[in-house]
Amino acid sequence: MHPSAEFTRARWAVTLMFILNGVGWASLLPRYPELKQITGLGDFGWGAVIALGPLGGLITGLFTARLMRRFHSPWVWLAATLIGLACLNLSGNASHWVMLAAGIGGMAAMDSIADIAMNAHGLRVQKGYGRSILNGLHGWWSVGAVVGGFLGSIALQGGVPIWVQTAVASVLFGALALVARSLALRGPDASPVEEGAATPTKGIPRRWLPRLIALGLLGASAGLIEDSGASWGAVYMDSQFTVEPFWVGMAFVALQVAQMIGRFTGDALTNRIGARGAVTQGFIIAALGMAVAVVLPTPATTILGFACAGWGIATAIPGTMHAADELPGMLQGNGLTFVTWLMRLGFFVGPPLIGLVAQAVDLRWALIVIPAAALLGLLLTPALTLPEHEKSPAPQ
Repeated sequence: MHPSAEFTRARWAVTLMFILNGVGWASLLPRYPELKQITGLGDFGWGAVIALGPLGGLITGLFTARLMRRFHSPWVWLAATLIGLACLNLSGNASHWVMLAAGIGGMAAMDSIADIAMNAHGLRVQKGYGRSILNGLHGWWSVGAVVGGFLGSIALQGGVPIWVQTAVASVLFGALALVARSLALRGPDASPVEEGAATPTKGIPRRWLPRLIALGLLGASAGLIEDSGASWGAVYMDSQFTVEPFWVGMAFVALQVAQMIGRFTGDALTNRIGARGAVTQGFIIAALGMAVAVVLPTPATTILGFACAGWGIATAIPGTMHAADELPGMLQGNGLTFVTWLMRLGFFVGPPLIGLVAQAVDLRWALIVIPAAALLGLLLTPALTLPEHEKSPAPQ
């Protein structure tokens, strides 16, 4: 099946959406040790401030499905992205932890909306293609995150002030966001209800609630692992080892590079062994790699461990979103919004949990939270497979 020119153009649009969603946020991460020092926060305080971001996402994510039904996903994504870039500047100019928390909270709140909107648009484009492209789209998010991590590391090495870095990034990425919106599909995201098909319910059907909770917690486990590289990778490298400034951000970059490769190969892997098989082998690799990094701490094993974590969770979040979106009997966006909202618990719980354990023991052993999260995700993988008897019958 060859997609139409409209869907080909829209794939470029949603690819750019995913890249921009990763690059802006990631460009600030190598500057986290500097911001931690400027604001005078300890390990637990730092984890608590970082956790305020996902809290904002948990709140705003609840309204995204309704916003998409009213304004359509590309416009919702654009508005959230531009506001998020303004919050990036707030963080870049932070001189007090309150200002930093407001910037990070605003960025995460807008990221929650943009994340759901771009995935909804990506799933719409995927239907036009008639084959899986969602893992690849998430791979482009990882490309954006890797590029952002490198840009932040280069700016740090070059002594560029944080406020200059964030100002330039906001102008450039904001202009590209307008380009992405211009290429997106027009009209509403939901397909018309076919004659004879059951009318979707406004809420979450009771029969799907346990599965959606399991999918959300599976995504939250992957989210905790992914966020550990963002929130603690640079701080851990800076505090545990004597390395050049450029290498401080490389734990995060390694996670994202491995995740990017895993996502670009993820569609083929999923088609071959199924979503559950792909996610299962991934969580096993993540658990083993990070366990080795904790037991044998060196810069090399740390970077390798975070790389294993990135490879391990590559297909988990796309697979979770696709499984939730495919559940029948709900209004467009409800299943995706519910699971995406719940998976943000991983981003919310992870930073303060690692900080709390670090306060009690030390940061090295606090990273044991990461392989523990991988084991939890492994236990929840059955939720990715929908039994035949639970599938809705095709319209006659």
